[in-house]
Amino acid sequence: MQVNQIHTVRTAVGSGEGRRASSRTPRRVLWPFVAVVAALVSFGLMVVYSAVSSNPDYSFTRQLAGVAVGAVVMAVTWHFDYTRLAGFRNVFLIVNVLLILSPHLPVIGVNTMGATSWINIGMQVQPGEFAKVTVVLLDAALMAPYQGRLDDARAYLKTVGLMLVPFACIMTQPDLGTGLVYLAIGATSLVMGGANRRFLLISLAVGVALVALVFAVDEAIKDSTGEYKLLKQYQRNRLLVFLDQGSTNASKEGYNLNQAMIAIGSGGLFGQGYLQGSQHSLGILPEAPTDFIFCVLAEELGFLGALCLLVLYMALLVCCFFIARRSCDVFGALIVMGVVGMWLFQILENIGMTCGLMPITGIPLPFMSYGSSFMVVNFALLGLVGSVWAHNKQNARRVGYAATR
Repeated sequence: MQVNQIHTVRTAVGSGEGRRASSRTPRRVLWPFVAVVAALVSFGLMVVYSAVSSNPDYSFTRQLAGVAVGAVVMAVTWHFDYTRLAGFRNVFLIVNVLLILSPHLPVIGVNTMGATSWINIGMQVQPGEFAKVTVVLLDAALMAPYQGRLDDARAYLKTVGLMLVPFACIMTQPDLGTGLVYLAIGATSLVMGGANRRFLLISLAVGVALVALVFAVDEAIKDSTGEYKLLKQYQRNRLLVFLDQGSTNASKEGYNLNQAMIAIGSGGLFGQGYLQGSQHSLGILPEAPTDFIFCVLAEELGFLGALCLLVLYMALLVCCFFIARRSCDVFGALIVMGVVGMWLFQILENIGMTCGLMPITGIPLPFMSYGSSFMVVNFALLGLVGSVWAHNKQNARRVGYAATR
């Protein structure tokens, strides 16, 4: 369903409905949305506390600080009129490039585990995470002028080319996980923004062909030089583990997947009990507070706890669809749907990789995984969604439209 089908507007200048709409007080807060967010964040803090309680490398206080800062950022963003950002796509593009490439700067750039993804400015932050916000805004601003229908091939190629700039920048680090998130946001914006279906299918085919070409060329390079150049060995191992889980158990990636599945399976229906999980408390489950936080939840709270999380995610996404449907303009609807596309991709990928259904990546679980920067970014995105809701009636009155109810 495209964005012009997600929301419908009708002219109300001089009509009785227009006068009634203009006399109403704009809705500032969608309370079911706030309640779902509060429940999800609280649930996440509870699970993170358990995951970090036996690991001195992580600080629960820092996670709380991320929530506190994020709540302030959300409140500020919520009250800011998102329509003021519609004409700044070039600014968003420049900001994206500067943010994503900043870890390459001398002195402040930090190389961790073979990736230059962090900067040290008194504390370590990951600029690629913050760029997710500007990627959502960039892609929405690129597609909004077409008003739900993009059939011109030249315009489509230009739009896709600009959307790929952040992905190209993040791959210089390299950070494939974050790059895939950027692609998910872009794909959602194209689909919901009304890009021609034939263009989308061709793009998908070209993307698959390019991935196959990269692997083929890398194999040829390996045959001639004795080592892979285009893909890191751990990246290849992650894909091999996904394709053939029984033949790569000796690799680090295979071990990680095995331990994740053991933790999930040991939880059963009701779990081992809160703070009683053995896999992460004994240090057997790798990256428990971050990449494999879902395993901690499933081990301690079982299938019912995992089901509660999925219900909360579903409620969050339904609220977002509700807000997008009532947006008075395409730009607002695309912002919300870009956020939905990002969250949905992260949820499916993170939970899927712990079950062996998706390749292992470093993609965290929204509102659950440890990381103060990650938490602030998610709150900022909540603020953008809230801004679309809060200013919908005001902007409808200004442009002479009334959103259908």
